[in-house]
Amino acid sequence: MAQRGFVRKRGRTWTAYWHVERAGGPRQSSKGGFLTRGEAQAHLTETLAAIHAGLFTEANRITLGEYLLERWLPSRKPALRPSTYDSYLTNIRLHIVPALGHIRLQQLTVDHLDRFYASQLSDGSRRGARAGLSPKTVRHLHTILHRALRDAVRKNLVVRNVADAADPPKLRRPSEGIRTWTASQLREFLDATSDHPLGVVFLIAATTGMRRGEVLGLRWTDVDLDAARIAVRQTVLAVRYQVIVGSPKTARGNRSIAIDQITVEALRRLRSAHEVDALDALVFGRPDGRPHHPDYVSQTFERTVARLGLPRIRLHDLRHTHATLGLAAGIPTKVMSDRLGHATTAFTQDVYMHAIPPLEADAAERIAAMIFATEAGDKAVTPAPTLRADE
Repeated sequence: MAQRGFVRKRGRTWTAYWHVERAGGPRQSSKGGFLTRGEAQAHLTETLAAIHAGLFTEANRITLGEYLLERWLPSRKPALRPSTYDSYLTNIRLHIVPALGHIRLQQLTVDHLDRFYASQLSDGSRRGARAGLSPKTVRHLHTILHRALRDAVRKNLVVRNVADAADPPKLRRPSEGIRTWTASQLREFLDATSDHPLGVVFLIAATTGMRRGEVLGLRWTDVDLDAARIAVRQTVLAVRYQVIVGSPKTARGNRSIAIDQITVEALRRLRSAHEVDALDALVFGRPDGRPHHPDYVSQTFERTVARLGLPRIRLHDLRHTHATLGLAAGIPTKVMSDRLGHATTAFTQDVYMHAIPPLEADAAERIAAMIFATEAGDKAVTPAPTLRADE
């Protein structure tokens, strides 16, 4: 296929033209409606590159499946975390393509998407004929489609993003279904695992709220024991059961976290016992220096919880426990949000709203005490009570 093309102004807009060699001879195609010469030239350059790579398909003939797997996902791969790319690829192949992949991109409608979401909720799972996907999973499928179609609009492959008008299932509040321990239950677990090979892993997850991969990716160069701070700079991920080292989940995931003296001393003992020389060595590496597999750490945690007879929670729920205990103790939401590396404080409030009502009720009493202090003889306002973390 030859790479020939040009742009030309037609009326008030610009049009890109190119030729594609076909069996019956070269055929001219075009795409118009560009507001500037630069937009038309950019579209032409991208089209000629696709022709040269053998990936070009006429916009009015390309199917949704071809677009997702051959054009959109490959172009997005460099910008995606490996785990995100793998999730997109798996869901596109397993759910989207079998149901919608045959539909031409320009013929995809809102009704197609609404019917797709409904069918996935009712029978989208491979666990059984009547087993459907969860609303969260179907919502994730919608997110993939919405982002892909948004890029298709930007590249003038479709006129509008039909996913804008679709109705994916609504999700429950993030706080629903969160399982946490009380402070006394957490203390019992940490006491019982103080001598466990992964005991300090569990301790740091509980006292900092760090994600599993963030803890496993911690290096000694990220730890400042004198200043009692640790920096989150990398994370250990499992993609198709292969262990890789990547970057934190969000931009705010790169952060510095204060640690308590009990955690500091545990890290000092760990470093002394391992006689660590290289600062870039993993704090919780295997004997050969490689990171532990994240799934192995989670499974070890769950088996230990079961053996101790404590309420069943996941390793990730230590993060929720840390946040809940902190908010219940009166620590400002902004501080907890920074420690957790959340993208926004609003997200922290939404996820852990269940821990905030007791504080809000206490605030009402304290404000009322200030308002009516004069009538009571200008008595001093009672200081805020110190909440026990497990109340």
